[in-house]
Amino acid sequence: MNILKNTSKFVTRYMAAIVIAVTVFAYLVDNSFTSWVANPGFLNGFINTSHLLMLIMFGMGLTLKLSDFKVVFSQPGDILTGEAAQYLIMPLAGLVLCRLFNLPAELAVGVILVGCCPGGTSSNVMTFMAGGDVALSVGMTAVSTILAPFLTPLLCTACVKLYTGMGAEQAVQVDAMGMFVQIIQIVILPIALGLILNRFFSNITQKIEEILPLISCIGICLIVGYVIDANSAKLFANGFVIIFVVVLHNIIGYLLGFLIGTVFKMPPAKRNAISIEVGMQNSGMASTLAASCFPSLALATVPGAIFSAWHNISGAIAANLMRQAATNAPKEEKTEHTTAK
Repeated sequence: MNILKNTSKFVTRYMAAIVIAVTVFAYLVDNSFTSWVANPGFLNGFINTSHLLMLIMFGMGLTLKLSDFKVVFSQPGDILTGEAAQYLIMPLAGLVLCRLFNLPAELAVGVILVGCCPGGTSSNVMTFMAGGDVALSVGMTAVSTILAPFLTPLLCTACVKLYTGMGAEQAVQVDAMGMFVQIIQIVILPIALGLILNRFFSNITQKIEEILPLISCIGICLIVGYVIDANSAKLFANGFVIIFVVVLHNIIGYLLGFLIGTVFKMPPAKRNAISIEVGMQNSGMASTLAASCFPSLALATVPGAIFSAWHNISGAIAANLMRQAATNAPKEEKTEHTTAK
């Protein structure tokens, strides 16, 4: 058990590097993941992206307690502000970027879908690293995930229709009801099951909580590896533009989330939490939904996979910058106070 705990700590610390290594490996080595992940000939196709995401969400549920939702009632204004920012900034930013760079429809759907997904689970870790309000971050992730079955299909449908109505070369039909059912099955139910088990068997779940990051990292790496491997031949068909768009999308989320916190005069801890929560998306969910809801658009899964690799790097950088700013703030205040005297 100690070996697993130490491995989990190592994975948590170097997750960004691990996901990048998996991405590069999957791109360079043909059939490195497609030969067994989602392959009907391997364990009857039991290991697939949907099951992997369900495992990740179940792990998230095991870390949640009913008390984590108290922030919804104790800080309703902060939660409402954060969720409005989450579900307005990222979908609109994705739509605008797709239009600016004139992305083909199948890539545009992937970018838009990333923007319409709830906050990513790793945002809570990054908020902690940034010295942000972790309770607010956990509350926002939980609430945005609960809202996802309703808002993700609705926003995705609206944004895709807007995009294809702007002269995109291919009309895309969005199965909103199918997406709703998929989110319930692969996100909400596993989280609910994990939450119930943690409520009634906390003595057991607490013992395995330290190794859950390892399980999540393995799941994310397999999803990313499969998507990159399956699309390696087409990945750079449009040059590096999709990577640039994904990076911009993520950075816009951080910056506008930070701006929202500043406009509403939130203390630094809350402002940092909202910034990270808005910028970091559940990209594994985006890739999984793209594969299941848009099977005819092979490249729709790619933006989510790239986002998975990139936002762990950018999140760590953003958290470090925020932590440094928080560390330096008291010194500045002290200097000002001394000067005033």
